[in-house]
Amino acid sequence: MNTFFGIIQNNSAILNEDESLHCVKVLRHKVGDTIQVIDGFGIRAVGTIVAAHAKQCAVALTNKEMVNKTRNYYLHVAIAPTKNIERIEWFVEKAIEIGVDEITFLRCKNSERTVVKDDRMRKVSESALKQSKQTYLPKLNSVTDFNAFIKSATADVKLIAHCEEHTKKQLKQYISKNKTTLALIGPEGDFSKEEITLATSLNYLPVALGDSRLRTETAGLYVCNAFSVVNS
Repeated sequence: MNTFFGIIQNNSAILNEDESLHCVKVLRHKVGDTIQVIDGFGIRAVGTIVAAHAKQCAVALTNKEMVNKTRNYYLHVAIAPTKNIERIEWFVEKAIEIGVDEITFLRCKNSERTVVKDDRMRKVSESALKQSKQTYLPKLNSVTDFNAFIKSATADVKLIAHCEEHTKKQLKQYISKNKTTLALIGPEGDFSKEEITLATSLNYLPVALGDSRLRTETAGLYVCNAFSVVNS
């Protein structure tokens, strides 16, 4: 059964234009067909198509359930977008499949990319959610200035992964259940010394991600995978 994103209200659902086009024109669904609809906020529903229009597909729901979250932690990854946008899209896709609750894109001193298309990232995230058969869409935040972000961000545990020589603990030592964790991942040129100094002055803890130097997107995925494995 094919799954689509939609706005669910009471016993009906409306698919947005992209999902409607894919449903009607690509997958050739028609009135009377049964599909599954998720809203990204935990609801999974099954229903019958009652209006098969390429711009707005309507569904009458026959079954609806609220799926409880299963993760016992909250992980927020703040990451600098890579110059090659496909690499950061890959990170978003795989991070969602493995498990992440929030992603923020950072504009840093050494950033080679300072613009990310929010609509495109949402499409990537929705596709990953459907592929992994989950129901909660992580919160995606637009590109944000590094200094402003770290001063206002809140979490039980705040980490910064960087390549400078510094006393660091391994990531596994900071992974705890029932806590919110924020992990900062820098650009391909790493965080600047000024950014690292500012972060540590605000009680961000330097963290090591193994013994190898990782690419930006790999480092972000390393964090997601470590939290998933330790808390599984």
